[in-house]
Amino acid sequence: MPYCRFCGTELSPEANFCKKCGGAVEALTTSTSQVIHETFDRQFPIVTTPNVPGFKITKVIGIVTGLTPRTRGIFGKFIGGLQSLVGGEVTAFTSEIEKARIEAIERMKSQAKSLGANAIVGVDIETSDLLQTLIVISATGTAVVIEPEG
Repeated sequence: MPYCRFCGTELSPEANFCKKCGGAVEALTTSTSQVIHETFDRQFPIVTTPNVPGFKITKVIGIVTGLTPRTRGIFGKFIGGLQSLVGGEVTAFTSEIEKARIEAIERMKSQAKSLGANAIVGVDIETSDLLQTLIVISATGTAVVIEPEG
């Protein structure tokens, strides 16, 4: 059974995207240990929850953000336009949006590290359309310092 490379969720063989995190099928692996190793950095957890299980927050540093604006190139617009005539998923944009999401998270992580954080909690990822040609992916969270409980 395949697993999502981004969150480790088990996926059905016919899945196009992970139902939990939205990761694309092309980002799958079949090894659970590989999933855990690649996606959860125990040295720098990034979570959507307000805390990291098994850890206590000792210092709140503040809000951190990672942004990545993307434009659809002329070829991408052409292919996307053709696919939209047929209906369904516009695969010409899928992988680019996934790359942009990862880039926004990495930029947020870099900002948090530069401020002295060792984790980010309360992460929110948003997508905005600007001027009908530009897509902006933003990742926002709270940079914190954590330590193991007990």
